[in-house]
Amino acid sequence: MADEIAPIIVKKVVKGGHAAHGGAWKVAYADFVTAMMAFFLLLWLLNVTTTEQKEGLSNYFAPTTSSISQSGAGGILGGQSMQSEGAQVSNKGVPSAVSSIKPPEEGKKDDGEATKTRDMEEAELLEKLAKIEEISFEDARNEIRQAIAKDPDLSGLQDNIIIDMTPEGLRIQIVDQFDESMFESGSAEIKPRIQRLVNMIAKSIENLPNKLSISGHTDSSTYNGGNYSNWELSSDRANASRRALIEAGLKRKRIQKVAGRADTDPLISDDPSNPGNRRISIVLLRENPVLPPNLK
Repeated sequence: MADEIAPIIVKKVVKGGHAAHGGAWKVAYADFVTAMMAFFLLLWLLNVTTTEQKEGLSNYFAPTTSSISQSGAGGILGGQSMQSEGAQVSNKGVPSAVSSIKPPEEGKKDDGEATKTRDMEEAELLEKLAKIEEISFEDARNEIRQAIAKDPDLSGLQDNIIIDMTPEGLRIQIVDQFDESMFESGSAEIKPRIQRLVNMIAKSIENLPNKLSISGHTDSSTYNGGNYSNWELSSDRANASRRALIEAGLKRKRIQKVAGRADTDPLISDDPSNPGNRRISIVLLRENPVLPPNLK
């Protein structure tokens, strides 16, 4: 018997595994990311825009009125719309409203006004303080004059003291006269009667808070002392006056400057050798600057 042909059997094997995913989730994720970006962009815009800009954006997306003209031309063959007036001008156009949005400004708009107001208030305060200081200077000047008039030991020294107001402050000058000098000739030793005058000045100004500047002055007469000139003499007399004020009760910390000016700043400029140029100048320095005219 002939050999029989074996049948061919085809076996179809289906492999197991996970079902294939489509790309739908990627689209959904991209939409989510886009929405989040738009959300954060909105938050940023709300933070950096001003009130006027927010109103402009609101009007842009929700227009109320964009045209006040009547519908149709109204002329011959112009036609009239049977509809009531509205915002739409053309059926081919898109209703819109135009709003000017300014870029964010640095700081507030009223910064300039606030600064101007603050400067004016500071100027007014300085002016008030200057007036108070002026009154205290005037009181000190009157007290010194009254003390000289009442003290018999100071009789006749009214002409030796000059009190005036300067841009620096209240200036008290003890000036030599032909018959009355503050120091011995060529010396920095204060005479007893002038020492009493210095003590009285110290008592009159001791309660004021102002610091002091003391300067010594000489006349133009040449001082024959070898290397010791009018510069050294005026400096020594200024320091002698400083010591006298401190001994009379003035606090050391109030002395801000002591200087010798020799004959460089004469009181009587047309007569440099006049004894009146020999003097000690005591200035109560202003604590508040003198305001310029435009701020008064």
